[in-house]
Amino acid sequence: MGNISSPVTRQSFELSERELAAWRGMLRVHAELLKALDAELGEHINLPLSSYEVLIYLRTAPQKRLRMAELSDRTLLSRSGTTRLVDRLEREGLLRRDVCSDDARGCFAVLTKAGEDMLKRARPVHLAGVRRLFLDHLSDDELDVLAGAWRSILGDDAEL
Repeated sequence: MGNISSPVTRQSFELSERELAAWRGMLRVHAELLKALDAELGEHINLPLSSYEVLIYLRTAPQKRLRMAELSDRTLLSRSGTTRLVDRLEREGLLRRDVCSDDARGCFAVLTKAGEDMLKRARPVHLAGVRRLFLDHLSDDELDVLAGAWRSILGDDAEL
């Protein structure tokens, strides 16, 4: 992460009420949003949020494919978790694996037509949930402040 310094640079080992509210709030909002968005996708499309995330990253990648390691980094899953999820999505026909010609040990996850079709159905449900559960509660100024805060933490060049 961009501007995060060593944990020993701060003298205080207790968080102030303001710091604690910001930290716990971020954790709680994140957890509640993921739970609600996952439930909506599961109910309406029968697609877990983690699967949607993999498919959307593949859809926006060049040639609709990513190396497994890149996919793992983007989804914030462990390598083994990514492998298990890709195995399941491959069995469901939503993606396929391609061998990496310049690295025999590596492979790509590639979005299939069925995966694209699934995204066409899932995307409106997901985006409506993001708007209703998160974006609609914030003003434009608050959205700008949040985006600025994420860049401060992750670094100005971070992909948001």
